[in-house]
Amino acid sequence: MEKIPRSSADEFCQKLKPHDKPIYIRDSQVKGLVLRIMPAGSKSWIFCYSVKEDDKWRERRKGLGPFRQGRNDVAGLTVPAARSLAENLKHGVKHKGTDPIEDKRKSIEEKAKEKAGRVLVKDLFERWFSTDLIHRKDKGSEARRMMLKDVIPVIGNLNIKEIQKSHIFEITDELLKRGVNRMAKVVFSLIRQMFRFAVARDLLQIDPTASISKTSIGGSNIERDRILSEEEISELAEKLTKVDIKETSIIAIWITLATCCRIGEILRARWSHVHWDKKIWRIPAEHSKNEKEHIVFLSNFAFEQFQNLYLITGIGEWCFPTQRKNSCICSKTVTKQVSDRQRTGPPLSNRSKQTSALLLSKGIWKPHDLRRTGATLMTSLGVLPEVAERCLNHTEENKVKRIYQRYGYEPEMKQAWERLGDRLEKLIGIKGRCEIREKF
Repeated sequence: MEKIPRSSADEFCQKLKPHDKPIYIRDSQVKGLVLRIMPAGSKSWIFCYSVKEDDKWRERRKGLGPFRQGRNDVAGLTVPAARSLAENLKHGVKHKGTDPIEDKRKSIEEKAKEKAGRVLVKDLFERWFSTDLIHRKDKGSEARRMMLKDVIPVIGNLNIKEIQKSHIFEITDELLKRGVNRMAKVVFSLIRQMFRFAVARDLLQIDPTASISKTSIGGSNIERDRILSEEEISELAEKLTKVDIKETSIIAIWITLATCCRIGEILRARWSHVHWDKKIWRIPAEHSKNEKEHIVFLSNFAFEQFQNLYLITGIGEWCFPTQRKNSCICSKTVTKQVSDRQRTGPPLSNRSKQTSALLLSKGIWKPHDLRRTGATLMTSLGVLPEVAERCLNHTEENKVKRIYQRYGYEPEMKQAWERLGDRLEKLIGIKGRCEIREKF
């Protein structure tokens, strides 16, 4: 079958003659690009592609415009221009899952809605999600989950111009009733970001959340300063031997305290990140909060926790896998298990009945407090605050230091973790060692 050649393509297409029926000439360079010649002599470009609908592949044809040769005609596409356009569309279909025809239809509908002055909140959210949220570290999955659960069911079908403060408070007050004050603040922040997005694009003149202060949503934020004392660390070790909780969660607690790392970073660890010969655990940039790789030198105490964990989950990819072993467990899993065992009220449905099993003498604690506790214990053992900050993987706030002082402090960090591990050995002793080894 005749195809448009790679070179002298414009001249080739110009010389093609019409037949009594439409003819289609495929391009030899870009798969899917076709030149259609009608019996009347008109020539136009078509991009052919396939999309999957209801588990079936369906062919689509999108018109790109008329053909023109050289620069003499005003309208139309030369072969190079048509190839470039088709390549862009092809890349979108293959790598982004776009559908040019469907996208154009949606774009037309969206513009019609905007022109009519009626943009629904749910449509605004989808536009905000595909433009902004999708580029965030988690692809916007957590924000989307919260918005679809607590916001869209309440105001999704309302015109964005109809939204008032009462609608916002209706959402946040319901969250406050459930006792999830922090989530109420996060949801409010997401709503504010969405409406500011609308204002920036002239879809709205005034942000309905502009006159609402964050303190009116559950009160002022209280900076946590909870630090477990050495006595409480020993107390925690004793309680963990008696509580009904997963052994992997106990190990996660001790790794958090011994490495000063975030619980989410720990639960996302892969076995390929642990270098047994060097006693190093590497946290890749995509798993760390500041998006910088962090190298943790494992003390004997921390190294033993990883060894115990390997005996439980070492056959898979993840250090803390789900039951199906196809991913890591949620970053909130251990936090929920700890919180359920420190409740002052009745237990939640289908949750632990040991509501005070992990409550310590000085009050409620959270896994993130262990990170602060470990760093504080380091400095009490003579570790310089500068080194402790590096162990926490904090970003240097002073811009000059951040740019010009490039010393990594690796030897000092290694010593700091070793000091912390030795101290934990003395405080916890045999109680900090899971009795897993005896089971294998």
